[in-house]
Amino acid sequence: AMDILEGIRPWVEIESPTTEPDAVNRLVDLVEGEFESIGMQVERIPGRDQRGDHLRARTPWGGDGPGILVLGHLDTVHPIGVLHNQLPLRIEGNRVYGPGIADMKGGAYLALNAVRYLMAQGKTTPLPITFVYNSDEEVGSRTSKDLIEETARQAKHVLVCEPGRNGGSVVTARKGSGRFTVSVTGQPSHSGTNHADGRSALKELAHQILQLEAMTDYERGITVNVGVASGG
Repeated sequence: AMDILEGIRPWVEIESPTTEPDAVNRLVDLVEGEFESIGMQVERIPGRDQRGDHLRARTPWGGDGPGILVLGHLDTVHPIGVLHNQLPLRIEGNRVYGPGIADMKGGAYLALNAVRYLMAQGKTTPLPITFVYNSDEEVGSRTSKDLIEETARQAKHVLVCEPGRNGGSVVTARKGSGRFTVSVTGQPSHSGTNHADGRSALKELAHQILQLEAMTDYERGITVNVGVASGG
């Protein structure tokens, strides 16, 4: 277990927020090298639209028929600097903390390590195994959607190495989601001398956030979450 943890450590120590493609690609470099070092056939798909690169790797066995697709992502939500401030990599008892350790660097590493272990034993699987590790999952996988769908259509089984649920439950489905951007424009005015002439966009945004969050309906399984807000 400690060997596995030491393998996960460098993945977590390379901070990889989705919005920093150069940072994500430093992790992609590491993971690409690990795939190649165990004999996987690796394809690197260049990023676009300010997103990092994606990886597709396939076992050298099993032919070209439908096989097992392992899906994962290398980007995280944590901004650069969190590792050295709010969320350092640390071990407390049987728990490990760090940015992206569970979602999903730990899971992505474990899947790769399982194939590494098979190869070290000189074993293969009846079906070929293909990995797709993308770099923009946390913002909706827009630049990797076609790659994922194309590869998934050729697979017989798909495994996603996201963390499970409490008690060891496995997630077998996800509800659909939509992503929207709301822009609010105010009337600028000096907050000290001409306060009455201004109209605060942030104040209006606060009202909008409350109305949007109020649309949540747990009985119908509908959740509305305002994830990021900025202004001023």
